[in-house]
Amino acid sequence: MLTDDERRASAEAILVAERTRKPIPQLSKTYPHIEIEDAYRIQDLWADARIAQGARMVGHKIGLTSRAMQMASKMTEPDYGRILDDALYNDGAQIKSQDFIKPRLEVELAFIMGQDLEGPGCRIYDVMRATEFVVPALEVIDYRTEVPRAITDTIADNAAFGAIVVGGRPIRPMDVDIRWVGATLSKNGIIEESGVSAAIMGHPASGIAWLVNKLHAVGAKLEKGQIVLAGSFTRPVDIAAGDVIHADYGPLGAIGVSFV
Repeated sequence: MLTDDERRASAEAILVAERTRKPIPQLSKTYPHIEIEDAYRIQDLWADARIAQGARMVGHKIGLTSRAMQMASKMTEPDYGRILDDALYNDGAQIKSQDFIKPRLEVELAFIMGQDLEGPGCRIYDVMRATEFVVPALEVIDYRTEVPRAITDTIADNAAFGAIVVGGRPIRPMDVDIRWVGATLSKNGIIEESGVSAAIMGHPASGIAWLVNKLHAVGAKLEKGQIVLAGSFTRPVDIAAGDVIHADYGPLGAIGVSFV
């Protein structure tokens, strides 16, 4: 377990890495005694600092929703981070690649909450009842620490969140079977990845139910109007300046974005 001073120093180091676009050594190497609880507390301190600087929290992201990624990270459950308003983009945006260190892109669904939702005991149907809209989304993931990373590095680093792009056609959660939303991800006219949303823990709302119960344990909840990224159903694709991205969700529309 880290001391309070070590947690504060870790959060400040991540803030510096984010500001300078230069990754820092893994916290798990700097502090070999770091634990999961420490990592989430460091994330809290990072978020508090960013909010104090003027950012506004608009939601959460969920990561490690696939069994393969959990095994690679030696975890038995997902992780989560915050979405801040200065990292929220709309369909058609031009995004500065220099705002990231080594960005990659994932295909996801975003849930827009229609009412507050809190645990304990939250289940899929509670999530569906509390969700106003589901929309196509892309997540830019980025690392502020060097690799390879332990799970504590990822969690402390806001679960590798870089940015979110939303677009396509908003649907109500019961309009379609959201387990079977398919998508292709093209970079510069070439399809790089494809997937189906059932790959997210069997149902995209499963991870959100997990998140609600985890937040309850720390005295928090999902709030009306918040955005929740449910997790990726494709592998991440590397992106760089000059790349043009098109994600096609079929009946749910598409997202186009470019990196400059």
